[in-house]
Amino acid sequence: MLLELMRTTSALLILSLLGACSSTGGNAVKPSSGARMKVRTTAYHHSEPGGRANGIGGRLSAAHSAASDWSWMPLGTRFRIVETGEDFVIEDYGSALVGKKTIDIYKSTRREMNAWGVRFVDIEIIEWGSAAVSLRVLQPRSKYGYIQRMVTGLRKQLGQ
Repeated sequence: MLLELMRTTSALLILSLLGACSSTGGNAVKPSSGARMKVRTTAYHHSEPGGRANGIGGRLSAAHSAASDWSWMPLGTRFRIVETGEDFVIEDYGSALVGKKTIDIYKSTRREMNAWGVRFVDIEIIEWGSAAVSLRVLQPRSKYGYIQRMVTGLRKQLGQ
């Protein structure tokens, strides 16, 4: 109990020092690990642009891959969909997600993708990813406008 309280306090302290900024420019503190929030989710499939590779060069996995605007929910963020009990990791991004507080869940078939549709679900944050690592991955790709917007948001979060 004490250890969990210390972790939560440490996480809140770090998050309050770093702050958070959506790519639209608003400031907000991210909830701590273990926090729940309702988010908009969509689904995607490897037949769409981007193919089977995720944002860090690995292979998409229906068991855990998800995408977001990394300036909102950074690379490596682990979360659970409360209703289904499924765990996911943010390891991808997409132009349609930038500026939206939406998580895109990877599905292995188009049928599963279409069946998911758009859902507002409660998620539990297991562990926040890293804004610094997200920035390192995205900076070399910032010739694209949507990536520039994520890079700008990440720099603001990191005080750069």
